[in-house]
Amino acid sequence: MGDAGTPPVSTAHRVRSVLAIQPFRRLWAVNALSSVGDWLSLLALSALATNMTSGYQAQGFALGGVIVTKLLPALLFAPVAGALADKFDRRALMAICDVLRCLLLVSVPLVGSLWWLFVATFLIELVTLFWAPAKDAAVPNLLRRPDQVETANQLNMVMTYGVSVVAASGLFTALTVIGPTLALQLSPTGTMAVALLLNAVLYLGNAITVATRIPEISSRAHDAGKLAGESLFSLVKDGLAFVGRTPLVRGLVIGIGGAFAAGGAVIACAKLYALSLSGGDGSYGLLFVSVFSGLGVGMVFAPKLAARMPHNRLFGAAIIAAGLAMVPAALAPHLWVALATVALVGTSAGVAFLTGMTIIGAQVEDTVRGRTVAFMQSLVRLVLMGAMAVVPLLVAVVPPITFEALGRAVRIDPTRPVLFAAGLVAALAGTIAYRQMDDRRSGGVRDLLSALVRTPRTGSGHLLSVEGDTVEETAAQARLLVDWLREGGREVLLAGDPASEGERLRDLAEHGGLTGLRAHSLLAAAVRADVVERQVVPALEAGSVVVLVCEPSSGSPDGLVDWATGRLRPEVTVLLDRASSGPAGRIEHTWRHVLTELAAADPERYVVVDADGEREEVALRVREAVLPALSARRVTVPPTDGSLASSEAG
Repeated sequence: MGDAGTPPVSTAHRVRSVLAIQPFRRLWAVNALSSVGDWLSLLALSALATNMTSGYQAQGFALGGVIVTKLLPALLFAPVAGALADKFDRRALMAICDVLRCLLLVSVPLVGSLWWLFVATFLIELVTLFWAPAKDAAVPNLLRRPDQVETANQLNMVMTYGVSVVAASGLFTALTVIGPTLALQLSPTGTMAVALLLNAVLYLGNAITVATRIPEISSRAHDAGKLAGESLFSLVKDGLAFVGRTPLVRGLVIGIGGAFAAGGAVIACAKLYALSLSGGDGSYGLLFVSVFSGLGVGMVFAPKLAARMPHNRLFGAAIIAAGLAMVPAALAPHLWVALATVALVGTSAGVAFLTGMTIIGAQVEDTVRGRTVAFMQSLVRLVLMGAMAVVPLLVAVVPPITFEALGRAVRIDPTRPVLFAAGLVAALAGTIAYRQMDDRRSGGVRDLLSALVRTPRTGSGHLLSVEGDTVEETAAQARLLVDWLREGGREVLLAGDPASEGERLRDLAEHGGLTGLRAHSLLAAAVRADVVERQVVPALEAGSVVVLVCEPSSGSPDGLVDWATGRLRPEVTVLLDRASSGPAGRIEHTWRHVLTELAAADPERYVVVDADGEREEVALRVREAVLPALSARRVTVPPTDGSLASSEAG
């Protein structure tokens, strides 16, 4: 017997495995310092701009000018920034950008004028716009496996939107009080100058680190010379065409657009919404805490949900859930109801945000990844600015509604119908994204709920499956596994034998005169459904162990497979990984990518077995791989070290 079971891979373990990769660890540290610098520069430049003016109105315009100049570059130059990230060496581009940011920050207190502060802010954001896509596009190239992209994105987002915000705020606060405490005679303007100089030092340190310590950042496409002959204009054009013609990316664009439009609506009317709940500034603050707490929770739990449904479906389903959660938020009669529903909106948004970035990192080719990231970043800013500009006008135009209910006057604030409509927009965008990114035509929130709660299978039996690169190898290992399990004295059924299923399929196709690919897929699903209904389900209900032979992915729609099997899920799936697959292998790179994603996402249900070597050697590895899972389920098995029962394919 083996262990009590295979423990799930914890978040701490996933984080340690990613941070153990030295190039990524160094880039993550660079991103951390850069994020602190970005937030610190926002605080310092905003404070410096108000200190350079006098009067409430002038200070308001100065503060607004800083915000506008920080957002404007993304609206104008994002496609060009992404093209540069794909065309030129990313390491050189990042190092040059950090040096430029350092020099621009130093120039602000040296020049000492408000107009130059606006110009420098614009240029700093423009340079950052080139830096960020290069950094984001480089991350997947530094990792060892595709399944690590999600954890890497988690680390970067937690740092960018969590730790760095707190660190920058604390550092800024310390600088504003350290002068008077130590009697340094620094004016407010002088204090902000010190903050900017410290910020410049952070950027300079990053430039040195990137240039000398992380050579792996360099773009693979650049190293291979794939884009050397492409002009900047053609790269921008091709990047936009790629977004338009690729359903996966097109779905991301629609989903993110709808989600951030709704998010902008929430931000724009949050203050008035808090007042409608009979709360003041405290309620306003609690709403923001609730949203961002939910956002963090969503990012933490996204990998667990991704273990139960593919990223492509999870993204759209999470946006649908966020939109629908805004409906009860719009109808909330009390503050505690609003806080709970707004937290749910944030949680769903966090799942969608991390999932979307993971899809870009894991499924978008390196040659267009920089342009895709830049396009997404530009879209987010554009949609947010548009929503924050339009929503206050809608709130001002929509009149409040007052009516009597149960003898009491009920007043509906204009923010409520606006939030209600924003939720419906997000849900609609999520639905469209779901359909664009997946070949299934149903699911949405239903899929998300099924991912959250798994329906237990009836019966005391246990279902195992074996899947590999070729049908012959998979069937042979499944037979050897069945023979070994039968030595333990338990009833074991081999289901889905390719030889018998293939013969039935050929007979049905020949007698029906069916030759089309779709017809063949439907026939294969029908045969598999018959096997499940007549053999697998009765055996499981009788308490038997069932070993199901699964063919390599043949391109059949996922929904068809689910329908054919009744969404039956094996407790353990053995994935045979043959590194030396040659021309006879039907999959190869795609298959290995799927292996790592499945096994890392749900290590309790998937085990990867090295299929290189003699058949008996591989069979022994399969036994050792399934032993912990079977032992945890109290399945009696024979020892793994013994002679193998022979069961050659007929």
